[in-house]
Amino acid sequence: MTTLLVLIVLVLLSIAIWQMTKIFDLTQVGGKSDDSQIATDNDNNVQGYLMFGFLAFLYIFMIYGLLKWGHLALGTPASEHGPDYDNLMNISFGIIFLVQGITQVLLHYFAYKYRGEKGRKALYYADNDKLEFIWTIIPVVVLAGLILYGLYTWTNIMFVDEDKEDVMVVELYAKQFSWEARYAGKDNVLGKANVRLIEGVNTLGVDVNDPNAQDDIAVTELHIPKGKKVLFKMRSQDIIHSAYMPHFRAQMNCVPGMVTEFAFRPTMTTDEMRQDPKIVEKVANINKIRAKKTAELLAAGKAALDPYTFDYLLLCNKICGASHFNMQMKIVVDTPEQFQSWLKEKGTIVAAVKADKDAKAAEANPKTEAPAEKKADTTVVAEAVDSTTVKK
Repeated sequence: MTTLLVLIVLVLLSIAIWQMTKIFDLTQVGGKSDDSQIATDNDNNVQGYLMFGFLAFLYIFMIYGLLKWGHLALGTPASEHGPDYDNLMNISFGIIFLVQGITQVLLHYFAYKYRGEKGRKALYYADNDKLEFIWTIIPVVVLAGLILYGLYTWTNIMFVDEDKEDVMVVELYAKQFSWEARYAGKDNVLGKANVRLIEGVNTLGVDVNDPNAQDDIAVTELHIPKGKKVLFKMRSQDIIHSAYMPHFRAQMNCVPGMVTEFAFRPTMTTDEMRQDPKIVEKVANINKIRAKKTAELLAAGKAALDPYTFDYLLLCNKICGASHFNMQMKIVVDTPEQFQSWLKEKGTIVAAVKADKDAKAAEANPKTEAPAEKKADTTVVAEAVDSTTVKK
C-alpha cells in the first residue's frame, strides 16, 4: 500500500511540475525570448562543456566505486585453476578499461571540438579505407587473442580424463530449495538414479539394486579433501539451477533430465582460508556491521546476531523461485586424513533405505511381547520375595 501511495504522489508531482512549466511559458508571452528552437553558439558551447562535465562525472564515479566497493571482490582463489581464471578476468578488465578510456575521451572531446558554430558547415567525408582497416583489424586481433586464451583456459579447466586421472566422483543434486551431495564410495562409480525412484529416505532416487550404488553415501554438508581433484556430476530434480562455488571459481548449470560436469582441485582447507589476510579483513568488516545491528536488536528487546565465521558455500546462481536466496550448502575442505575420518562415519544410502523399510514393516506388523513382559515381571517379583525371605 505504501508503494502505491508513493507512486501516486510521484505521478501527481510530475503533473504539477508540468503544469507549472506551462504557466511559466504563458507568462513569457510578449517578452523578448528566442522561441525559434534553433541552437545558438551559446547553446552549443554550453552543450560542449556539459559533455566534458559528464566525462568527469563518469570517471569520478567509476574511481569512487572502485575505492568504495573494490574490497568486496573475491580474494585468493581456493582451487588449482583459480589463478588462470582470475588472470583471464583481469586481462579482460584491463583491455575493457583501456579501450573505454580512449574511446570515451575522444568521443566527448570531439563532441566539444566540433560543436556547432555560426558559419561552420559539416564536412562530408565519404570513406577512408586506411582508417576503416585500422579500426577493424585492431578489435579483430584483440578479440581473437582473448578468445584463443579463453578457449585454452576453458579447455584446461573442463577437460577431465576419468580413465587416466585420479579423480574423486561426487554428485551434486539440486532441488527447490536445497542441495544434496552423493559420494561414489570405494568403487568411485555412482549408482544409477532416477527421479521416479525418490521415496522416503531415498531423496536422490538412487537405484538400490544397482551394484554400483551399494557403497554410495548421501550427505547435506559437502566435504572434499585438499589436493584431490574432484569431479562433480550435477543433476536437478525440478528446474534449472546453477551450482556456484565462488571461492573455487566454479559454476555449472544443473539441468533436469541430464548430467553436467565440473572438476577442480581444492588448494586451501577451510582453516587455511580463514587465516587468509583478505578473508580476515572481510570477516572483521562483516562482524562490525553485525555488531551495529546487534545493538539495534538488543535495544528493541530482540535476540542478538551470532558472530560471522567464514565457510565455503555452494550457492544457486539461477533465480529458481521464492526461496532461491536461501538455497545453499556448506562446503568444508579438509586435509586428506580429516576427510577419510569424516567419511567413515557416514552410512550408505542402501543401508538407510533398508533400515527405513524395516522400521516401516515393524510399525505395520507389531509383535505381541506381553507374555514375555509378564514372565519378566513374575521373575522380578519372585526374586523380591526370595530376597525378603532371606532377610527374615
